[in-house]
Parts: sequence; C-alpha cells; structure tokens
Amino acid sequence: MAGIPGIGSGIDINSIVGAMVNAEKAPKEAQLARLEKASTTKFSALGELKGALSAFQTAMKDLNSLALFEKRSATSTNASALTASASKTALAGSYQMTVERLASSSKVATAALASDFTAAADGKLTVKLGAADAGVEVDIASGDTLVQIRDKLNTALKDKGITANVINNPADGQSRLVLNAKETGAGKDISIETADAALAGLALDGSVQSTGNGAGYLQQAADAEFTVDGLALKSPSNTVDNAIPEVTLTLSGKTEADKPLTLTVDQDKSGVTANIKKFVDAYNKLIKTSNELTSVTRIGEDKPPVTGGLVGDATVRTLLGAVRNELVSPADQEGVRVLADLGITTQKDGTLKIDDTKLGKALTDNFDAVGTFFAGDTGLMSRVDKRIDGYIQTGGVLEQRMSGLQTTITGIDKQREDLTRRVAQMQARLFAQFNAMDSLVSRLNSTSDRLAQALGSLPGVVKQSS
Repeated sequence: MAGIPGIGSGIDINSIVGAMVNAEKAPKEAQLARLEKASTTKFSALGELKGALSAFQTAMKDLNSLALFEKRSATSTNASALTASASKTALAGSYQMTVERLASSSKVATAALASDFTAAADGKLTVKLGAADAGVEVDIASGDTLVQIRDKLNTALKDKGITANVINNPADGQSRLVLNAKETGAGKDISIETADAALAGLALDGSVQSTGNGAGYLQQAADAEFTVDGLALKSPSNTVDNAIPEVTLTLSGKTEADKPLTLTVDQDKSGVTANIKKFVDAYNKLIKTSNELTSVTRIGEDKPPVTGGLVGDATVRTLLGAVRNELVSPADQEGVRVLADLGITTQKDGTLKIDDTKLGKALTDNFDAVGTFFAGDTGLMSRVDKRIDGYIQTGGVLEQRMSGLQTTITGIDKQREDLTRRVAQMQARLFAQFNAMDSLVSRLNSTSDRLAQALGSLPGVVKQSS
C-alpha cells in the first residue's frame, strides 16, 4: 500500500521507496543490458563468420572436383549456326565447318476441299511416315466433317509425332487438311492412302510438291547437310552425335557462303578459371568479414571507438592462421606448387589477387598440374577444408559457441524476471515498513496532542500568548 505525504509523519514515502528500489534495481539492469548486448553482438558476429566460412567451403567444394578438370569445352565461332558439347574423352582439336542445310520434317496438305466437306461414306485412311512405314489406319465415319477427321487423325497419330489441323482460305471458302511430322530426315515424308473412293479427296503423296490447290508436300523431309574440314556429311537430325568422336553438334542455322565457322574442342579452361575466381572471391569475403569483425575504428577524440563483435577473439586468429598456412604450403609436385605459380598473390589487407595473364598461361601450359594442385585428397582444397570443417560442421566450434551464447541470452531473460519479482517484493516490504512507521508516528503525534491539551486545561497553568 502506498504512503500518503502529509498524513502521519508527513514523509513522501513514494519518493523514498522509489529511490531505494531504483538504487537496488538500476545497477543489475545495467549489468544485464551490457551482458545481453555483448552476447547478442558476439552471437551475430559468429553467425556472420560462419556464413562466410560456409560460402568459402562451398567454393572449395566446386574446385575440389577432378571431374571439373576432365571436362572439355566445344566453342563455335558462329553460335547462331552451330553449337556443340564434348565429353571428357573428346580429343582436343580445331575444325573448319559449314552448315549447308538444316534437317527438316515433312509438312503436307491435302487438295483443297469445300469448307463444308463431309465424308460420303465410311472408310479408312492409312497415314505413313516414309515409304517403309506400315502406317496407322484411321477409321472415318460417313458424315464426318474436316474438323472431326482432324481430331481423329490427331488421336490416332499422337504417338507417331504427327499432328493435323485445318487451314481455311477466306478468299475462296475452301479448306485443306495440313499434317506436320516431328521427325526429321530424308525419306520421312507423310503420305495418306485410302482404298475408299468417298475419301479419295484426302489422299496425298508426300514426296510430290503441292502446287496450286493440289495435294502434296509444303516442306519435304530432308537430311541436314554440313561439312567438317571440307568433308561433306549428312544427318537425319540437327543434333549430330559422333561426326567428331565424343562431340555432339547442334545445327541451328546455315552459314554464309565462303564463311566457314571454327569449332574448337579443348580442355574446359573457362570453367576452371570461373571456379578459381569463385574460390578467390569467397576467400576474400572471408578475410574482409574477419577484418570487420575484429577491427577497432576510432571515430573521434571525444567518442568511444567502434569495435567489431569478435575483437581479440582467439578463434578467428587460430582459424585464419591455419588457413593461411595451408595456402602458402607448397604442393609436392612439378609445374604448379604454390598459388603464386598461378598468378594468385596475397595483398596487404590479406586478400588474394589474380593475375589473369599468368593464370591463363598456367592453364595452357600445366592444365593437369593445376588440377592435381587444387583437387584430390592431397590437393589444396581438401587440406584447407580439413582446417575449417571442425569450425562449421554440425556441433563444431562455432555452433557450440553460438549455443552457449544463446543459453546466456536466454538466462538473461530469466534473470530479468527474477529481478522484477525481487524488486516487487522489496517494494512491497518497504511500503509496509514505511507505512507502519508512518502509522506509528501518526499515533504518537495524536497522543502528544491529547496530552498537551490535557495539561493545558489543568488549574494554575498559564498559557503563553503568541
């Protein structure tokens, strides 16, 4: 119960109790706030360090792959006409190539028919894809319209890769069935045969060109025609396997006359270069992150410095020291022994820098040595990974430290709850004590006043005038 100033003792009990409670509470609250800030800052800093380490480990994993150094590139100087891919067993080489013609599929049309054409009687259509094809029989019913015939053809021919549609001519009101084949290559022409006179208007020979409103091909099936170093070659598909052993060619357009393209099959230097740069970038990010987390920055003579979350942290020093030791440790091989042999050097701030010219020369002159330097059980990537894995793996050093900090932060909340409860009990006790004192003083004052009145009314007592 709160005291009331002016009653009883006349003391401001609220102010006195408030001051005593604050004197008890404020230092502990400040202590908990400092501990929470320090723990949260360090927790966030360790998380940031762990993220940079994880990115670094991922970059190393990509580079620590012998398959990366087994890949072959196939580069065309005219990608609009030809692209290619090569397996790891493809031999290096350079080829002059032309694309004379792309492989095409059959597109045919029936003779022009009235737009209201209907089948005069039941019958069958046999659709073939090439002369040697047994064909697919499609039942047509009397009265079927062109649209109904189209739908029956599409249902029957879907597994054969042939589609049909109706094309209408607004000028003369006539219609034609048009069929398209998916499969390319010479001899894969669509033909429609029928023994039924009522369906004779739907028959067509796909090897004969359509002229005017007559039946025949609109586009004839044909092989792709191309040359490799002057040798004339053909392919039923625009995707060509093994014209050059272990190389897949994709033809997509004709080359200009007297302007051959060059196809170069080689070791995949660009892919290796990209992964080396990704490794260097990830390492530089790790170094910059570590520098920021361990730095002390002065911002003025009268202001406290800004400090990173891991200033003076032994974990960071130990970790980076171990990684740097591996980076400068020479490999037991010829050709490429240290990063400097690849044009990768350390700058003043601890980050790495790549000399692209020197790296390119090393990949050209010592490609296999670059692979064994980086990849494999004894390669640089494996050695560095072993140094950092214990820090970022599940249950590793950083996770354990972060778990401990999380426990501390959770404990701070519990301490705050305990402090609030203890302060409330202290406040209640102080109010009870001060109110009891106030009540006692009030009673004593009352007794004093009554005694003074009684004494003042006795005979012979002369009151002193004011």
